[in-house]
Amino acid sequence: MNDKSVRVVIGGRVQGVWYRGWALEQAQRLNLQGWVRNRRDGTVEALFSGAPETVDEMINACRKGPPMAKVTALGQHSAEPPEDKGFRALPTT
Repeated sequence: MNDKSVRVVIGGRVQGVWYRGWALEQAQRLNLQGWVRNRRDGTVEALFSGAPETVDEMINACRKGPPMAKVTALGQHSAEPPEDKGFRALPTT
């Protein structure tokens, strides 16, 4: 089965509530490839790549996020898989 790659942008109260660290831990636990970063506009952006059902599980988890987060929007778009292996946090853009 082919891997699925999706870029998501999560809005709401998602910065300053450990969302990026939570997403990093969840994605690594699920053995996904990709990255997560804060954006200057207050959103969090991520690229998830892996088995389709695992990517879908991660996206569903992102709709809730960590306990202090309040997700009000989640946009997703098909994406190219990441060039680097593993899952990591990137600097804010």
